[in-house]
Amino acid sequence: MRPGQIIVLATPVFLLLIAIEFAVGRVRARRGTGQDTYRLADAVNSIGLGMLSQISAVLTGLLRIGIYTAVYSAVALFPQKAAREFWTAWYGWLLALVFYDFCYYWLHRMGHESAVLWAAHVVHHQSQHYNLSTALRQTSSGALLGWIFYLPMAVAGVPPLVFGAVALVDLLYQFWVHTEQVGKLGWFDRWFCSPSNHRVHHAVNDHYLDRNYGGILIVWDRMFGTFREEDERCVYGTRGELRSWDPLWANAEVYWGLARDSWHARNWADKLRVWLKPPGWRPADVAERFPKAAFDIAKVTRYEPEVSRSVQWFAGLQFVLLLAGVATFLWVSDDMPLSRAAVWLAALTAALWAIGGALQGRLSVTEVLLVEAAALATASAALGIGWLHLVFKPLALAIAVVFAARRAMARGEVTAFDGLLLAGLVASLAGDVLLMGPPGLFVPGLVCFLLAHLAYIGLFCIGAGLFPRRGALAATLLVGAGMYAFLWQGGLPVALRVPVGFYVVVIACMAAQAIGRAAVLRHRDPGAIWVAAGACFFMLSDSLLATNRFMLPLPLASLWVLGTYYAAQMLIVRHVRQVD
Repeated sequence: MRPGQIIVLATPVFLLLIAIEFAVGRVRARRGTGQDTYRLADAVNSIGLGMLSQISAVLTGLLRIGIYTAVYSAVALFPQKAAREFWTAWYGWLLALVFYDFCYYWLHRMGHESAVLWAAHVVHHQSQHYNLSTALRQTSSGALLGWIFYLPMAVAGVPPLVFGAVALVDLLYQFWVHTEQVGKLGWFDRWFCSPSNHRVHHAVNDHYLDRNYGGILIVWDRMFGTFREEDERCVYGTRGELRSWDPLWANAEVYWGLARDSWHARNWADKLRVWLKPPGWRPADVAERFPKAAFDIAKVTRYEPEVSRSVQWFAGLQFVLLLAGVATFLWVSDDMPLSRAAVWLAALTAALWAIGGALQGRLSVTEVLLVEAAALATASAALGIGWLHLVFKPLALAIAVVFAARRAMARGEVTAFDGLLLAGLVASLAGDVLLMGPPGLFVPGLVCFLLAHLAYIGLFCIGAGLFPRRGALAATLLVGAGMYAFLWQGGLPVALRVPVGFYVVVIACMAAQAIGRAAVLRHRDPGAIWVAAGACFFMLSDSLLATNRFMLPLPLASLWVLGTYYAAQMLIVRHVRQVD
């Protein structure tokens, strides 16, 4: 059985234990003998990050096990047959587990002492709550550098199968120690990683910071001077608080901060030191020009944005459905080509991001449904699941129409601005339906999108005038002309040269109008830049579509064509606002 399938089978056990811990916490909180350590959004975010870690491991995991296997095969110190006999004996398995835990200690410790490794590990520490769902909160980028610390096992001849098995045991062991419902355990705490010992590790108290790294054994910390006993109330989270339910930002926030500091550093050596020094280190010139407030534990507040109960129920239901989808994917992923796995990874990640947006109050229920429908439409097209594509491609734009209509009605009146936006979306929906049909409907579909772009041009004129930046018009027309020439040389059918040429001019004008509008309204409407980005994505999507249709087949063409198309429509419909 493969690791992904083991995780799938373990998931019901994880969820059952989480439910038990939640119930125990609620009872103790009511009795005044403990506290409820769960919040829905935090638990969903933590479990969601674990899901993202597992589905991304389908791709990144190959790096870790692939390099390990290569080193094992090439430079192991002992003959493979003798090493295999030793490491697969009962004592060899036990020693391999201890060996792995020792390597894990140093990876874990360096994950707190080197900024680039902390950038990956920070995900596990971001929750301000400490419960079993926190155990599932894992990074998606740890495999990029983490494999280095396990190479001694490969050199020692530990077979890849044994390595993978003990790695899974070490990981699964650590699940139960993420709880506040279990107190100190006496002698057990002196030898093993326990709930008490690991609570210290997750705390941001000065007294506890960067302590207790052991995975199974805490003796490593006692040996190397990093042990600290729990003796005061723990405050959880990180000193650079995340304050977001966005799973992508959770994985990227520290990398982004390091990249910015490295970019701003004047000294070339400092540009490198930013990544290698301990977390929090900044070049003096960067700290002076871009100061950050010092961490004050007394000012720590929990991130709990308010959302309605109905939104919480909606997000919970969507999350359960997504969990089922992830479990299905993990069960069959090892038999998938990497390209198909990457498509599902993108679709599942988009849905996970949308749920986080709902719990954070950034996305409405309709917007979440739009993202999910667009993701399924794109994935089903790229994977050739025709019946699913027939459902979700028109559904995505239908949801966009509903979103725009509801927003207009919420203001109490439907203006010309709203009418043009709805006209553009309805025409796009008609174009989507026609382009799913036989080749003979290509021109009618093209006409529908032509009408959509004309509606968008009219929409973008309101409050900005017609083509307020002639340079933008010249640039987009030049790009369009280049694309048209490319298609002409590639064999664009004679019957389509005029309609396609006219379409290219119109979409170039639409993009130019959006860019000009953003330039005019940039101080009054920050969303205008996103609308302009959406218009540019439209040009990119149509260029990819034309290239794939008339020039040469693109790998995973539907993924790129529809991905950029839905990005365009969502950026426009979400960010366009009437500005007087």
